[in-house]
Amino acid sequence: MHCQARRAILVAAVVGAAAAVAQQAMLVGGQLATADRVQGSGWWPTKPSTQRRDYIGTATCAQCHARHAETQRATAMARTATRAANSEVLRPDRTLTFSHGGYRYEIAANGNERIYSVAGAGARSSVALTWAFGEGKVGQSFLFERDGTFHEVRVSYYDSVHALDFTPSRAIDAPRTLDEAMSRPVGQAEIRRCFACHTTAPIADGVFDASSATPGVTCEACHGPGRRHVDAIKLRRMDEARTAILNPARLDPIDSVDFCGACHATFWDVKLADERGIAALRSQPYRLQSSRCWNGGDARLTCIACHNPHVALVRDAAAYDARCLNCHLARGAEPKREPALSERPVTRPRVEGRSVRACRVADARCTSCHMPKYDVPGMHHEFTDHLIRINRGRP
Repeated sequence: MHCQARRAILVAAVVGAAAAVAQQAMLVGGQLATADRVQGSGWWPTKPSTQRRDYIGTATCAQCHARHAETQRATAMARTATRAANSEVLRPDRTLTFSHGGYRYEIAANGNERIYSVAGAGARSSVALTWAFGEGKVGQSFLFERDGTFHEVRVSYYDSVHALDFTPSRAIDAPRTLDEAMSRPVGQAEIRRCFACHTTAPIADGVFDASSATPGVTCEACHGPGRRHVDAIKLRRMDEARTAILNPARLDPIDSVDFCGACHATFWDVKLADERGIAALRSQPYRLQSSRCWNGGDARLTCIACHNPHVALVRDAAAYDARCLNCHLARGAEPKREPALSERPVTRPRVEGRSVRACRVADARCTSCHMPKYDVPGMHHEFTDHLIRINRGRP
């Protein structure tokens, strides 16, 4: 949460230079910062100017798109935010603790509430958590509200260690007060960005309202508000229905990657935030667009060419081999839009009775070498680097 929010604030600080950014973007293939994208016409993820009455909810979408709606519920995106009381990490039979610098941090259930407590320096403070951000398979961070302000808890849960530790970049060795040891107040610009990427429709009519947000990334977070689409369907106005909703699969490659970058960071989001090294590694669209093989016009090299947003992430490296071979055994072939990755076994092409090799080093698991994983400090987790290259041993 904190990385995306910090980037958003930095981008917002220089949004006055949008014209210059757009001119530079044209020089690198039309890529744009998200701050510029959301100012355009039509739907774009995190767009704040839509009307709340136009959101209809996943249940309505599922009446016609049952298969997508059912499988999407199991994705990390759909589960990237939840009310704290509904968090699987904060289940009622579990008490999480962490101690550092004379302070003890604890999260425990109390009926339908999840109570966060910090004790130290002869004092103790407790508050009910309101939101949990992150699915929990990597980690989960927590928010509470006090006097109309959201506060980010100093500790997060990390699944690899099954315990609490400091939230990344939030460690504090010598807090001046109990309140400082307990949390960090989150400003309006940052909290709007956090909710815009972790929930659906937190901002409508330009107004931020966390209580009206739908937890997680659901259908309308990516496809846009569905009311006009459904109304046109009911009147059998099919052409109008198709234009009333966005199908991201029809975007050209540059727009497609920037579309995912609305939350995962576009090339220019990262550039404007001046993030480098490990800080930029987690921004998959930026790393992909920095690859030598990215030319902006090949549909075989977009996020959705390898990842189907309607199903859970495929974690087996060998499952991606077919996508790698689609380019590296067909050099010079016309670019074409491929269906999203499935888990079907890879069939290795053969020429004149012999197997064709795309690499002199290995026959399988291409991404393990050319898109290696790196440990991000403070995250207790390795992240895949989406900069496609011959690996020289550093990010």
